[in-house]
Amino acid sequence: MNRPSPSLLIQAAAVPVLGAAVVLAFLILGDQPQAAKWVVVLSLSYLLGSMSWGYMLLGWRLRLDIRDYGSGRTGMSNVLRTAGGKAAGAVLALDIAKGVLAVMLAREIIGSNTAEVTASLLVLAGHNWSVFLRFQGGRGILTALGGLSMMTPVPAILATAAFLATAFLSRYISLGSISGVIIGGLSVVGLALAGWYSETYMLYALVGGAMIIWQHRDNIKRIRQGNERRLGQPAAAAD
Repeated sequence: MNRPSPSLLIQAAAVPVLGAAVVLAFLILGDQPQAAKWVVVLSLSYLLGSMSWGYMLLGWRLRLDIRDYGSGRTGMSNVLRTAGGKAAGAVLALDIAKGVLAVMLAREIIGSNTAEVTASLLVLAGHNWSVFLRFQGGRGILTALGGLSMMTPVPAILATAAFLATAFLSRYISLGSISGVIIGGLSVVGLALAGWYSETYMLYALVGGAMIIWQHRDNIKRIRQGNERRLGQPAAAAD
């Protein structure tokens, strides 16, 4: 990527526009019909997810297309292997923020658990299948964690702990991610059935978890074959 690609330019131009749209949604949608609230919140959630920070940061900073390296995904772990810790830290924070903001939009504008879950699933879908990248993207761990932390904080903490422990012991970020999804999902279901959280959140745990594990299917195959990249191993050309 020697010069900014059209998709990079489009995303960069969309950032302030989307930011303004989110602010306006908070300011003016309160008195609007419920149907209008749903259309705007769900549309904004998907577009927020479609903002591929890994792709944009590496495109502007290094003139690299992150999809040409490592796993070909746009998320934090591939950015870490390709560009190092500083870029990965920025992507981590921004990807989590997408999930947090989607829940905030749904909670403040619509005000129902169903809206929170739907917005969270759409921001996750946008991250994994971005409209700006011909429906390519990441695997969704951090964006899903952002939404989970807003809806069910305790499972989010347990999922993070499971990820860190598994990734540290195995040196596989992907295995840590899958472990975190399973532990987080089981925690949501268990605590919802126990009355801690709305049972509506179980839908997010089940559907969102399935989406993320589906996105890790190539990692699962490589782990079984013994050639999955370990933590700290730099990225080569994309598989």
